[in-house]
Amino acid sequence: MKVLIGFVLGAVCVVVAMLNLGGQKAIPAVVAQSAPQTANTDAPPSPMAAATVAPVSSTAMRDALPPAAPASVVQATPDTLDLPASAISGLLMPVVGVKPGDLVDTYTLARQARGEHDAIDIMAPRGTPVVAVNDGEVVKLFDSVRGGLTVYQFGPQQKVVYYYAHLDRYAPGLAEGQRLRRGDPVGFVGSSGNASADAPHLHFEIGVLGPEKHWWQSRPINPYGRIGGP
Repeated sequence: MKVLIGFVLGAVCVVVAMLNLGGQKAIPAVVAQSAPQTANTDAPPSPMAAATVAPVSSTAMRDALPPAAPASVVQATPDTLDLPASAISGLLMPVVGVKPGDLVDTYTLARQARGEHDAIDIMAPRGTPVVAVNDGEVVKLFDSVRGGLTVYQFGPQQKVVYYYAHLDRYAPGLAEGQRLRRGDPVGFVGSSGNASADAPHLHFEIGVLGPEKHWWQSRPINPYGRIGGP
């Protein structure tokens, strides 16, 4: 009888030992499964994870931007606050057929022996009509070494002067003292003066007049963004 009891107790001990051993082996498996859930979510993504992010297309970025302001809308600056808005903004495109989006801001480009350009060059085929950007009087027709055939036109309030240069020829009948209306013919695109014969264009300036109202003496302001109105 004692032998039988001893055999039973030994068998029970073996079973208990096996169960304990199996439990110890199960613990690492549970930890391995739960480890990803306890990872630090504040850690930066790995380079591999970042590489799988779809890039934003340039079209989507452009569409997300607010619409650009019209070219003829220009913020007032300290040097233009005392000028009538109608004299320096919303001016008519002086070269027929050119759109505001075709213009390039060449105002600050350096020119030989002159410094900054102080104007914009509007490229167009030779002979393209040039028209008045605003109402005003033709105060001077001048053939200069640099500008070639040029026109100086005062604005309607005689606060500014509009300067058209490198013309191929004047509009028929154009004369000093003539009153122009917005859109009246002034001349035709060319390359007179020091312009390249291979690149006909209109050199256009806006100058702020002093109290003396000298057509040859003015303070330039950038025409870019000020022309192209209806």
